[in-house]
Amino acid sequence: MEIFWQTIARYNAATWPMQIAITAVCIALTVLLYRKPSRGVRLAMKLFMVFLNAWIAVAYYMVYGDERSHYDVLALFWGVMAAVWLYDAVTGHTAFERTYRNDRFAWLLYAMPFVYPLLSLARGMSFPAMTSPVMPCSVAIFTIGLLLSFSRRVNLFIILFLCHWALIGFSKVYFFRIPEDLLLGATTVPALYLFFKEYIGINMRRRSKPDLRVINMLLMVMCAAVGVMLCVSLWTEIARMR
Repeated sequence: MEIFWQTIARYNAATWPMQIAITAVCIALTVLLYRKPSRGVRLAMKLFMVFLNAWIAVAYYMVYGDERSHYDVLALFWGVMAAVWLYDAVTGHTAFERTYRNDRFAWLLYAMPFVYPLLSLARGMSFPAMTSPVMPCSVAIFTIGLLLSFSRRVNLFIILFLCHWALIGFSKVYFFRIPEDLLLGATTVPALYLFFKEYIGINMRRRSKPDLRVINMLLMVMCAAVGVMLCVSLWTEIARMR
């Protein structure tokens, strides 16, 4: 646990100006995507996501997180995410077209990267050994919010990768005492359901094996199971704080 927070402190101390710049660019591109969603803006957002995921892989894990166990595997995970976004930028699969169905929830997710450091401060932590907006879980939540708001046609591979990351986040609550990651689990469960509910609704008339109704039922069971895990984690953390 000590090494975990030491690497975070090193990362924040060395990269805070860059993190501010990344956050500013992210906000600007998101606003443009909502107000002027031209082809150039969509491509710029995808290229920014390539950079953002590559930043997590290289700067966060390879450079400042190299003292952690299995840092190379985690770097590979985010490197794959960067490659997927690059592939999407070339093929244009993710359309970045709004459905207007989940906007309120998406805006809640956009706020979560800024809630992370506030929770760290509320727990008595201080800069640089605290969470920040440009860290893996913060980036994951922002990406889920972005794709949920523009969910008419998205890359499900990215969604599944991020949901897998959210499940990994549960372990950090216990091993590294970072209850902030409960935010990731709490937001991923409903987001996962909304993504696949829309996907199933669009493709309900198409034939598939197993039947899409069965898939919908399995999805609800899986989300319920993850929700139970989240509740147990939250209850355990509250009991520990007492």
